[in-house]
Amino acid sequence: MKSSNKPLAQIARDLGIADSTLHHWRKLEASQGEQAFPGSEHQKAQEEEIRRLKREMENLRQKRDIRKEALGIFLRSQL
Repeated sequence: MKSSNKPLAQIARDLGIADSTLHHWRKLEASQGEQAFPGSEHQKAQEEEIRRLKREMENLRQKRDIRKEALGIFLRSQL
C-alpha cells in the first residue's frame, strides 16, 4: 500500500475484505484518482440537489398514485 509497509493480503485481512477487492480499489484509485470513490463528501452541491429532487419526485408520484386509487374506490362506491 502507499502508506503502509504491510503486504496487500495482510491489509485486506485486517479490513475483512478479499484481496481482489482491495486490488480492484487500488486500480480504480490509480486510474481515476478521487473520482473513483465519489462518496457524499465529494459530491457537488448540484448532484446532491438532483438526488434530493429525485427522491422528492418519487415520493410525490407515490402520493399521486395512492390518491388516484382512493378516488377510484370512492367513485365506485357512489354508484
